[in-house]
Amino acid sequence: MKALVLDEVGQPLQLRDVPTPQPQPGQVLVRLAAAALNHRDVWIQQGQYAGLRFPIILGSDGAGTVVELGEGIDESLRDQAVIIDPSQNWGDNPRAQARSFSILGLPHDGTFAEYVAVPATNVYPQPAHLSAEQAAALPLGGVTAYRALFTRGRLRAGERVLITGIGGGVALLALQLAVARGAEVWVTSGSPDKIERAQALGARGGISYRQPGWGKALVQQAGGPFDLLVDSAAGPGVAELLEAAAPGGRLVFYGGTTGTMTNVPPRHIFWKQLDVLGSTMGTAEDFAGLLDLVNGARLVPVTDQVFDLADGEQAMRRMAEGQQFGKLVLRII
Repeated sequence: MKALVLDEVGQPLQLRDVPTPQPQPGQVLVRLAAAALNHRDVWIQQGQYAGLRFPIILGSDGAGTVVELGEGIDESLRDQAVIIDPSQNWGDNPRAQARSFSILGLPHDGTFAEYVAVPATNVYPQPAHLSAEQAAALPLGGVTAYRALFTRGRLRAGERVLITGIGGGVALLALQLAVARGAEVWVTSGSPDKIERAQALGARGGISYRQPGWGKALVQQAGGPFDLLVDSAAGPGVAELLEAAAPGGRLVFYGGTTGTMTNVPPRHIFWKQLDVLGSTMGTAEDFAGLLDLVNGARLVPVTDQVFDLADGEQAMRRMAEGQQFGKLVLRII
């Protein structure tokens, strides 16, 4: 099969012929129609990820058709159009993943290929209203956003929620999911254009995180503080999040792209009685809940650009530059 292979840190992805995987007991073989990029793929390429091994086929998101079945798999799955849950071996504790937890695309070969073998428990019917490219844009970002908002963040209809760094895949999916559940959504970005585009998707408004004192300014703009704040940057911006949080509010962090939390005034945390929560990926129940919401609201993930598989390295460079609005997708067949 054709696959994009990463041979070592700092090297471009190479399109080459590699052996087609064979499904083991409990697995299915999916012929992929589309895959999507995540920042995780760029971080692995840059060597900024634990458990590196080479060569590796990156890619956590994918949609396609089940073409072969491993031992013990019901024949009814054959020829089904599916999307893939990239969370593997979560474990028995729904509150946190087990030490054996992994994400498709490292340490196991991922979806930047014509075929991928995955556990049968990790494939779900592709939403009928989505194309393969749209469906491929959903899994990793969608389950991360769903768990952050609803499982960890306990978001309820009518609450005011702030989603930072709008434009990335997780943040945009969080915006769409929160709007679908009846929340009042506000956003931050360094780009006025991205804020405007977020408003077209249902956000009430937003503010630039480059503006000094943006936390208080956004509270004034929104007409009040925020019940839930969902963030992937951390770093010095946490002080502004604490300013913007309502008493009894919840802060959910699913990443830390700007580094260590600095200048964080603890008085806001204890005096406002805030909940500070972490969230990573999601359980099978989170993924099923995501699909229920997507199907019920007929949500369509935002895609920035679709590339052919052979142009995957070009897509990686666009991801690294951070200019995209929505998901970058690879068309495979």
